[in-house]
Amino acid sequence: MSRRLSRPSSAASHRSSGSSAHDSEFKVECKAAYLSVYDDLKDVISSEYDLSAVLQQSGRNPTRKILAKYWTDETDYLTFDDFVNICRREHATTTDDLMKAFRKIDINGDGYISLDELFRMLTTRGEKMTRDEVQCMIDEVDENRDGKLDYGERILYYSEFCNMLMSTTDECKKMSMKMMEKKERKKKRPSNTPRRGDDENIHGSRTSLRSNASVKQPQEKPGSLLSLRSNRNPHTEEADGQGPSHSLRSVGRTGSKSSLISIDDMPRPSPRVKKDKVRTPVGSRSAKVSEPSNLRDWTHTSSKGCFFIDADEGGQIISHQYTLDLADDTNVFITMQPNRIGDAGFTDDGPVDTAIYVLREGSSSNKIVTFTEQRDSKGRYCVRCDLSAGRYKLVPFTTGCRLYERSAGRETKEVKLIKQDKEDKIVLSKTFKKALEDIFDMADLDGNGLLSREDFNWYNIRTSGEEVADDEWDVVEGNIELERGEITKTGFIHLNQMEAEDNDGDTDDLWVTLTSMGFNKSLVLNQACPFKLDVYTEDCRDASLEVMGLEAQAVMLEDAVCETVTAKGEVSKVKGMKDLSVYTYIGDARATVVVENQSYSKIRIQLDCSRSKNVVSNQRDLNYTLTVPSNTTVVGHHLIPRDEKAEWIVRCQESILR
Repeated sequence: MSRRLSRPSSAASHRSSGSSAHDSEFKVECKAAYLSVYDDLKDVISSEYDLSAVLQQSGRNPTRKILAKYWTDETDYLTFDDFVNICRREHATTTDDLMKAFRKIDINGDGYISLDELFRMLTTRGEKMTRDEVQCMIDEVDENRDGKLDYGERILYYSEFCNMLMSTTDECKKMSMKMMEKKERKKKRPSNTPRRGDDENIHGSRTSLRSNASVKQPQEKPGSLLSLRSNRNPHTEEADGQGPSHSLRSVGRTGSKSSLISIDDMPRPSPRVKKDKVRTPVGSRSAKVSEPSNLRDWTHTSSKGCFFIDADEGGQIISHQYTLDLADDTNVFITMQPNRIGDAGFTDDGPVDTAIYVLREGSSSNKIVTFTEQRDSKGRYCVRCDLSAGRYKLVPFTTGCRLYERSAGRETKEVKLIKQDKEDKIVLSKTFKKALEDIFDMADLDGNGLLSREDFNWYNIRTSGEEVADDEWDVVEGNIELERGEITKTGFIHLNQMEAEDNDGDTDDLWVTLTSMGFNKSLVLNQACPFKLDVYTEDCRDASLEVMGLEAQAVMLEDAVCETVTAKGEVSKVKGMKDLSVYTYIGDARATVVVENQSYSKIRIQLDCSRSKNVVSNQRDLNYTLTVPSNTTVVGHHLIPRDEKAEWIVRCQESILR
């Protein structure tokens, strides 16, 4: 149940007619802010992070202290009425608030704000910035190029900054009102109104899905109040021409740490409160995110893919990766889940965990936008957000807690792949044929029951490391069964029959194919996890989802994972190590521990999670020691519940090894 906020006193309920009009306007603004994040006023705020997001939409910039007032350890959810009461108590950001906070940056009161003063404040409190980032901020307004912000420059800069921020607040409210009106019009639409795409098939088209769930996942919205770190108008383009940045470190953050109005309440480095992180069973928890109620009206595109354990690269995980092209700004709902093929993707304890990280392509780097962190009642990992038009990279992720390189000792005896019939002809065994059928389903990325040349090319890259040449495709077209120019399942099995015959019964090449696709010597598919990726777009008819590569996830995601954990996790300073921080992020179905070393020397740290309850780590050992190079952030543990039907508790004790 919600820990409800106290109601206004009876005395406060007796208002003048002018006050009533103001109250009515206030409630409309609250409603618009709420509906800019949720689909319905009956939807509930299910986390502290979501509370921050919806408050920002109402023109407020909540600090951690403010959030902690309304979201305690005993809070399960807050309703719309609770939200309105919070807005009554916490006034919207004003110019005076900003002026008071800005003056505090002038630490020594000498009338100047130097790079050192700004650097000291921004790198020791809240969201830490680099010296180059601070210098870039000063350069934008340092008219006489003396490396300081004098009062004349500061007044000019600060006036512009305040105008920009207040303008952003107004634009945010206007956008919220428009979104509310749009949703109300949709609700009034007659039920027999024709819906787009009813006659299109499921692949790259609109679907006819319905949802019975009621709790909606809030999404990132453009126009949230800006922090000092992101002092651009969100409706203007970035310098690289890629549109507004949606970095988790700058937009929609809980209590935006580097916000100018949050300086007094910024968290000071302190030892972590040693409190157990208890999570309820994953399988019994009601879903915090569900399909949009009108999802059947949205454009739908999908693709299959697979995680593989690459034994040649030290057991690291590789997977298909994707590009998403959006022709228009749109609300997006993305889901990902393991795809049961043979024995893959599921264990006795539960399914392999999956996630999608969304990165915005830029001229020099990729910016993390969002990621799937919640699981719905159907077992899908989901996220819903607003994306501006442009190109994005969708990078699949799994922790490696349930998908990892298995030792040879766990395998049973090698099965036979071929045999000879009565006429001494080579034929494939039934077990091998069944494995080939599973491989065909894994390689059929568009899910149409056939292998296009593109599908076959990705399969060939995985099994041989090479693309399919034109002459090789000519052999395929001339010798095996095709349908509409694509390989059938029968044709694919015949292709492997031809390979066995060409090698006079030698099965070495066949085993290379099988092990590359995740099979062990018993033809158990335990070194791969197929998955299904679905993307729904509300306002973009021309969304395009394409496979862009087959790469190790560490290459693309190490920085993104660390960034999301440091942005959303709980931080603590290691005792006696002022430049060493440990961040712990605990989501619905996984936890991650990250170590940030800002010192000038490498350190060895022991992360002991052995006192945790019902968890398994990607490190295989809950008591794990790692070396963290200087000025580096690394992942120490990924943790998931061993048994998803039971309660799980995260306890982590860190210690420095000399």
